[in-house]
Amino acid sequence: MKKNVLKKLALSAVMTGSLLMNMSSSLPVSVSASEPDEYHDDWLHVENGTVVDRNGNEVWMTGCNWFGYSVGSQVFDGVWSRNMHEMLNEIADHGFNLLRVPMSTQILLQWKNNEPDPLIKLNEWKNPELTIEGTVGGTPMYSFDVWNKAVEWCRENGIKIMMDIHCATTNAAGHNYPLWYDDNYSTDDWLEALSWFADYYKDDDTVIAIDLKNEPHGKADEGNFAKWDGSTDENNWRYAAERGAAAVLEKNPNLLIMVEGIEVYPKFEDGADWTYPTIDYARYPYSYYHGAWWGGNFRGARKFPVNLGKYQSQLVYSPHDYGPEVYNQTWFYLDDDTKTFTRQTLLDDYWYDSWAYLVEENISPLLMGEWGGWVDDEHDTTGENRHWLQELRDYMIDKHIHHTFWCFNENSSDTGGLVYDNFEKWDEVKYEFIKPALWQNDDGKFISLDHKIPVGVNGISLGEYYGTDSGTTSPTEAQPTEQETTTETVTETETSVTDGSGDLLYGDVDDSGAIDILDVILLNKNLLGKEELTETQQKKADVNKNGVPDSNDSLMIMKAIVGLITL
Repeated sequence: MKKNVLKKLALSAVMTGSLLMNMSSSLPVSVSASEPDEYHDDWLHVENGTVVDRNGNEVWMTGCNWFGYSVGSQVFDGVWSRNMHEMLNEIADHGFNLLRVPMSTQILLQWKNNEPDPLIKLNEWKNPELTIEGTVGGTPMYSFDVWNKAVEWCRENGIKIMMDIHCATTNAAGHNYPLWYDDNYSTDDWLEALSWFADYYKDDDTVIAIDLKNEPHGKADEGNFAKWDGSTDENNWRYAAERGAAAVLEKNPNLLIMVEGIEVYPKFEDGADWTYPTIDYARYPYSYYHGAWWGGNFRGARKFPVNLGKYQSQLVYSPHDYGPEVYNQTWFYLDDDTKTFTRQTLLDDYWYDSWAYLVEENISPLLMGEWGGWVDDEHDTTGENRHWLQELRDYMIDKHIHHTFWCFNENSSDTGGLVYDNFEKWDEVKYEFIKPALWQNDDGKFISLDHKIPVGVNGISLGEYYGTDSGTTSPTEAQPTEQETTTETVTETETSVTDGSGDLLYGDVDDSGAIDILDVILLNKNLLGKEELTETQQKKADVNKNGVPDSNDSLMIMKAIVGLITL
């Protein structure tokens, strides 16, 4: 590096540092890298109702669930009989680009506090890589070390991870408890666990999302229940979700935040409220509530949407939906020999008002966090579960709804899994049913959410799909991007940047028509709460395009001023 470049960079840093010291404050520490690299270029955010990468290119998260950590195994279920690395390879090779992993508040706090493991269900003979000695039959690693091997192997396979707090206390039936807190772990414990996890992986974009709580549910006459309104009551899920998101985004503002729905919503139009019993027995079977699957009711989000403030671009709503083999809901008409359900009846009777309006009206992208079930004749004797599965699958394809299939595990009692025979064999009939809903190009290659690493042996990277390693061009129009056609002039005092149209000059925070140290100063004042930026100035300041101006943008502008990088 030339000496005069070093001098200019140092001068810029000194000028900025002096300003910050005079303000008696300090810049917030950002969790992003100063420029895209292999662990920082895959963060996602929402633009105009669509999940996009840092360059504004649309992505489609199409994954599956694999549980074990929330139920007491201390590892993924199935690692008691098979090699974990091999199973992750197979998930990638089958084209699943996102892995939703149920956890518990308890196990996260165990890891945070370095508490000892309960019994870990790990076959040391099948998983020598997961032993301390690294040999067949060795001593199992600590469960957190095993988990980090899974993160490493997901990264190698082009699989991204969404952590889901499935329950407060680790328990195979923990998901049945309706709230994010219980008698063992409080809301504050839940917030602590979220904050720690987000902070620990803030520099690894293998973990791209957090599902704050699996399936909040319950009804007033059942005791504990989750509601959705404008209050600050402890059981108000909307309020809790905002607090949980804040705990996460304070540590890593790049993570997607998945917020599930609840179970019931009062029929306020009939005079009901949250205190009413479920059934009016004088008018049986009339209910005072609009019902839904656990986690599937977003009626309250119309009036009381989740507000993440300056991080609103990280919000994705995440319903769950199941078919008649899990429970015979009224909208399936299984008790009516004269009628069956269709996509339109599902929308009219349940989907639209419960969750589909969010994507139909372009309010928010959706990720169907759980959907799945049997497709074989032995379990689905009437074929209605296959019928439902096809209707939902095709609707999600048409609306580009993100999803994680439930599940990889064979030991899900009411749905089965993608594998069977002690996790050894894939259910090819079920997989072929799901395969059309996995993100693929016209040649049938599965598309990764990683800009550089393909998903498995049958996939391509996001960068390859969009034409460049950085993913900045359209798959159908491989044209130069705004950044690629930028003209740059470097002098001792300023950098002049134009995109040919003069519409938007990244880094020109103060709208002066040039990039110089004054842009850095204005941005730093804004980060310290000393100056407001217009919407256009915020866009210009967000040079790394992660959805929010931060201190890494400031550093990148300084590097551009002295000619180390181009914006």
